Amino acid sequence: MIKSIDEVRIEGKKVLVRVDFNVPLDDERQVTDDTRIKESLPTIDKIIDYGSIPVLMSHLGRPKGEINLKYSLKPVADLMIDKYGYDVIFAVDCVGERALQAVNEAAVGQVVLLENLRFHKEEEKNDLEFAKQLAQLGDAYVNDAFGSAHRAHASTEAVAKLFDTRLAGYLMINEIEYLGKTVTNPVKPFVAVLGGAKISGKIDVIKYLMDKCSSILIGGGMAYTFFKAMGYNIGKSLLEEDRIQMAKELLDEAKTKNVKLILPSDTIIADSFSNDASFKTVKSDSIPDGWMGMDIGPDTQKLFNEEISKGRTIVWNGPMGVFEMDNFAKGTYSIARQLADVTGRGAITIVGGGDSAAAINKMNFQNKVTHVSTGGGASLEYLEGKILPGVAALEI
Repeated sequence: MIKSIDEVRIEGKKVLVRVDFNVPLDDERQVTDDTRIKESLPTIDKIIDYGSIPVLMSHLGRPKGEINLKYSLKPVADLMIDKYGYDVIFAVDCVGERALQAVNEAAVGQVVLLENLRFHKEEEKNDLEFAKQLAQLGDAYVNDAFGSAHRAHASTEAVAKLFDTRLAGYLMINEIEYLGKTVTNPVKPFVAVLGGAKISGKIDVIKYLMDKCSSILIGGGMAYTFFKAMGYNIGKSLLEEDRIQMAKELLDEAKTKNVKLILPSDTIIADSFSNDASFKTVKSDSIPDGWMGMDIGPDTQKLFNEEISKGRTIVWNGPMGVFEMDNFAKGTYSIARQLADVTGRGAITIVGGGDSAAAINKMNFQNKVTHVSTGGGASLEYLEGKILPGVAALEI
């Protein structure tokens, strides 16, 4: 059983909180997207309301176990102060004397933010001694970092087991609720929309969802490996040569299980990978040499939207095309708009993390669907039915 911060009053304590502040920074080291920070503020506020002190820990980027100020969390502390008005003490290390000093100096109403966990190689090794140093900084543990829950690291797994009081924050509870319970026991019909560049990252998801979905819609770069498996010419489109046989097997499995696995009927193709390229719409079995697929076509958009409209639970993970380029964003936009529409009619709609979340945020539909996951890899693994180490560690 996992308990939330609503179920256990953590009053008058120092609370070690794993957050996911792995946010993008520009060349001036300013945060360019603070969605992940904003999502954890309710948990931070609740701890402050209890009269406790949140001690926040996170990673940022891949500093490879060495101190690299390019990946410092100091810009996050500055944003929390300047934009959201928190009284933040920034600790220049996440363990040791300087971390302990920052925590001991903190008063109720203040927030401590520890420096990047990945400045220490022990974090990614799930090192117990490192976890014990982290544990010295709190009397209770809260995990609100779903985006890191699929990693068995010191701050997500080893440290949790050192606390009798280990709880899930609001963001973590929401992810477990929507991605876990909804997908495990969906209101039917259950429709999955899968896109993105590669089939290799989605094979286990497709296999898992075949036993649960009435239909699976495939778009994005991964569709071309399926087309190749069907004997189509795909021109210069993205192809995973070593996954062609797997694509054939998935198509056969869908037939055997009587699951509709629907591929694009038409494709928007371009003569180069550029928004300024010449482009046109062709049938998916007629992509000429020298051209590449960039988006689903208008007939496919209509086909996919009709299928989505039949669903009572819809999960979307992965864009339908190169949505970063305006000329090839229409397919992804159409899925986002349709999800917003069916949500308004009572369907449960869940958008997986990563590029899908980025796409729906770019299109300003994030508040018109039921849930947008903050976890890229974590949401994918949850959709595969896997047990995530960071979630399992909260069990009591």
